[in-house]
Amino acid sequence: MIYKRSSTLFAAAEKVIPGGVNSPVRAFKAVGGTPIFVKEAKGAYLYDEDGNTLIDYINSWGPMILGHAFEPVVNAVIEKAKKGTSFGMPTEIETEIAELAVSMVPNIDKIRFVNSGTEACMSAVRLARGYTGKDKIIKFAGCYHGHSDSFLIQAGSGAVTFGSPNSPGVTEGTAKDTLLANYNDLANVEALINANKNEIACIIIEPVAGNMGCIPPLDGFLQGLRSLCDANDILLIFDEVMTGFRLAKGGVQELYGVDADIVCFGKVIGGGLPVGAFAARNEIMNYLAPLGPVYQAGTLSGNPLAMAAGLAMLTTLNNDAEVFNRLAEKTEYLHKGLAKVLDSNNITHTINRVGSMISVHFDAEPVVDFKTAAKGNNETFKTFFHGMLNQGVYIAPSAFETWFITDALTYEDLDRTIEACNTVFK
Repeated sequence: MIYKRSSTLFAAAEKVIPGGVNSPVRAFKAVGGTPIFVKEAKGAYLYDEDGNTLIDYINSWGPMILGHAFEPVVNAVIEKAKKGTSFGMPTEIETEIAELAVSMVPNIDKIRFVNSGTEACMSAVRLARGYTGKDKIIKFAGCYHGHSDSFLIQAGSGAVTFGSPNSPGVTEGTAKDTLLANYNDLANVEALINANKNEIACIIIEPVAGNMGCIPPLDGFLQGLRSLCDANDILLIFDEVMTGFRLAKGGVQELYGVDADIVCFGKVIGGGLPVGAFAARNEIMNYLAPLGPVYQAGTLSGNPLAMAAGLAMLTTLNNDAEVFNRLAEKTEYLHKGLAKVLDSNNITHTINRVGSMISVHFDAEPVVDFKTAAKGNNETFKTFFHGMLNQGVYIAPSAFETWFITDALTYEDLDRTIEACNTVFK
């Protein structure tokens, strides 16, 4: 495929935008080459500035669960925009989407809307600290909760040590309150808790990881975290920015039958517009201003356009009893097809899948945490990425990102994707 116009646009962007992009993964640094500039999208397809059509497997990193330019969402935004785009005052639609979200998700009574997943996770941790009166948090290596300072921490040297900043601008003072655990390793979490008795406010986790590729929780892992939190007066935060309203109506809490104390949302809940949210039981949420002492605010929080998009999206998902089954079936079909092709071409690989999230890891060892995810063959992934792109299939330009399946994909699209993989490696 030819990407002459994308190259020209990227060169212009680099002059006025750091790295030419407004989010680093878009720059193709992990895979090489020039990023693709998209012109428009519809359903399961992207149409780029050079006139190429691509089957899309990132779907705006998750929100487009029903496809791009989904008509009910588009119409809702258009109609709402005609009446004004922002007020900084309460609107009825905020209550409507809040009532719907609370009805769909188990174990939450109230929800606060913000503008991004980063903001949701940052606010959830602040709320947990304020509610418990404790300062330290546990997060997991490889889980991404946005770019708030508390989350940009790399692993320390052992269970009793603190993490250290992995981005300039994050202070050592912030890092000392963040403890790093290994995903799917309950013994490691317990050791951290025992080494920091009565100091840990919360454990925050992607209950199904998506930022080191798709990595499911091992049997009993989430349940074990719940038990550890209960025994030590620690709040359990599920970062469901990716998984919320994607893996089930009620997200991972419903799918795995494990209750979190605070749940963070983004992506699907906004129907593709910039939205985040966090939710919990009454006694926790009532600690937020203006009811309680924990301050959180946002000029554009509850923006009417975003609320209209989110309400249209959630309403459709809530009314379609089979949508999550269809998504899971399509993802399983893709999984089996890719595995057959990779096996027949003797390509070492592991494929992880949960619901409509899937990723291909180019290593034979089971991928259960960041350490095992990092062992994948990145050169093979680069070949895979660019080969698939040349065949008209767009996957995430990083080996450490999950693919997101949309209901707009047809089985013909899936077959084309499987055949593209075969072409790359035959």
